[in-house]
Amino acid sequence: MATYRRHEVKATFDDEQGVFMISVAAELAEMHPQTLRMYETRGLIAPARSPKNTRLYSRRDVERLRRIQEMTAQGLNLVGVETVLALEEQVEKLKERVRELERRGEES
Repeated sequence: MATYRRHEVKATFDDEQGVFMISVAAELAEMHPQTLRMYETRGLIAPARSPKNTRLYSRRDVERLRRIQEMTAQGLNLVGVETVLALEEQVEKLKERVRELERRGEES
């Protein structure tokens, strides 16, 4: 009889690291894989690629897919979704710039 030792393996990855193949990401986001491909074509999502060119979605990508799904469920079309996401990104950049300027002001 063979005995096997169980080793605890802890896998860690950050929110930006592509780890989910399209089928898993689609299931997590409750979407069809073809929808993810369409969103990529439109520029709404940009998954990483493996050396063999397989799409690899991160946790952040899945969260973004869920956010897109929320907005479309509320009646926004994809052009509206694109606009909202672009504005949200712009707001985040502006917030970072304000924080940077505040740090500089405190250093003076």
